Amino acid sequence: MNRRALIRMSAEEALDFLAEQKTVTLATNGRDGWPHLMPIWYVLRDGQLWGWTYAKSQKARNLERDPRATLQVEAGMEYQELRGVMLRTDAVLHREPEVIEGIAMELVDRYGGGDPAREVFRAQVPKRVGLEFVERDRVSWDHGKLGGTY
Repeated sequence: MNRRALIRMSAEEALDFLAEQKTVTLATNGRDGWPHLMPIWYVLRDGQLWGWTYAKSQKARNLERDPRATLQVEAGMEYQELRGVMLRTDAVLHREPEVIEGIAMELVDRYGGGDPAREVFRAQVPKRVGLEFVERDRVSWDHGKLGGTY
């Protein structure tokens, strides 16, 4: 078996990893051809990542122009601890207030803040878009599976 196959996470392992992490790096394609990388908070819905951003943000504008997005969640400091999931996706922008508010309330539940955060997030709904990331394919790695051999 090759090393790539050895470190690949199962679908269940990848889902558990995504559920325990808190920030995803979102890469969009900029107008000038350069990748635009930004961290965002996310929630999982049926194993799929969702987030939100300001409608006038650069990432939203990039996704309006080109819906392809790469997402990466990673963890670990030492080589033997490195774990991660990279998803190639098509982003769907949602502008329906009820969808955006649903994402906002899930973010509060996931990241905390209670009722004060709910009111702050609700107030932001008119300025935001929801981001649904429809997965095309993925790459995952868990160097802990190497058992200390490199």
